[in-house]
Amino acid sequence: MSLTPSASSSLQSTKMKKDESFLGKLGGTLARKKKSKEVSDLHEEGKNAINAPLLPAGTEIHPEDTLLEENAERIMLDPTSRENLKFKDLLKVLVDWINSELEEERIIVKDLEEDCYDGQVLQKLFEKLSGRKLNVAEVTQSEIGQKQKLQTVLEAVNRLLRPHGWTIEWSVDSIHSKNLVAIVYLLVALAMHFQAPIRLPEHVSVQVVVVKKKEGILQTSVVTKELTSTTEMMLGRFERDAFDTLLDHAPDKLNVVKSSLITFVNKHLNKLNLEVTELESQFADGVYLILLMGLLKDYFVPLYNFFLTPESFEQKVHNVAFAFELMQDGGLKKPKARPEDVVNLNLKSTLRVLYNLFTNYKNSD
Repeated sequence: MSLTPSASSSLQSTKMKKDESFLGKLGGTLARKKKSKEVSDLHEEGKNAINAPLLPAGTEIHPEDTLLEENAERIMLDPTSRENLKFKDLLKVLVDWINSELEEERIIVKDLEEDCYDGQVLQKLFEKLSGRKLNVAEVTQSEIGQKQKLQTVLEAVNRLLRPHGWTIEWSVDSIHSKNLVAIVYLLVALAMHFQAPIRLPEHVSVQVVVVKKKEGILQTSVVTKELTSTTEMMLGRFERDAFDTLLDHAPDKLNVVKSSLITFVNKHLNKLNLEVTELESQFADGVYLILLMGLLKDYFVPLYNFFLTPESFEQKVHNVAFAFELMQDGGLKKPKARPEDVVNLNLKSTLRVLYNLFTNYKNSD
């Protein structure tokens, strides 16, 4: 049966009205859902604004960060601090130091958070630095086993550091939860206590977001954490000696001490037709220190063991570090100064090294 044009037009009109009615209902439903979602988002945004008024832009609070017991807290590194150049430099210095210390163990650390949280690297590092063997399982896969290892390692570290006035800024839970600030605090403390041959960047601070649950509500605050101070203050944690007292309380006698040291070193270096007039600069590349040790101990140091005309900072550090090794081989204690400080013309560090030689070899021909 065929429809007349008017009938066909009427049928299409009826179908269009039905379609419009359906789309209208669908549109209304979608609009209501959208409005409901906007209200929900606005409510969530308002709640976050109330609960986290000081939260830095870009900081994400993950679901696990909100699963806190009453009065419990979680600390997170502010993303802007993570990108801080001095903080990045500190991380690199610590990573390179760990890899250098654990080279014989064939352990390579790339990321402090991912490589230190289970206690394996921290165990090996502490054993290497302290010369002590800890009674822990070598390999632990389970969370319980990892925390037990961390507990043993951190107890040993804390027993060592507490008597020296260190504030313990780390715990088993913070390390295992990959809290980078806690991990860095621990590594900086170990590096400073064992006088690691590295230069830590000065005045490194970061901001952390502290999330705490109180009366069922999450409260946040932003706290600044100082990870390193000045080199002098950091080195000041070590036991002070008579030389520190001399410099601090009798600076007028400094020139007398320098004069005595110059006379002492020239007495021996003159045998090689060498003469020193400026202590801080002429010992900075390590060459005179090495030659002086050979003269004091009456042996020839092979030229292939050091750089006779060092040009780079690294070559100079190598020379000074090698001179320190010769001193220890000769029965002297490990110098309190760091090779980097001598190379950087730190007068106090240079004088301390030479003064140590003077007190031990002043009567030597």
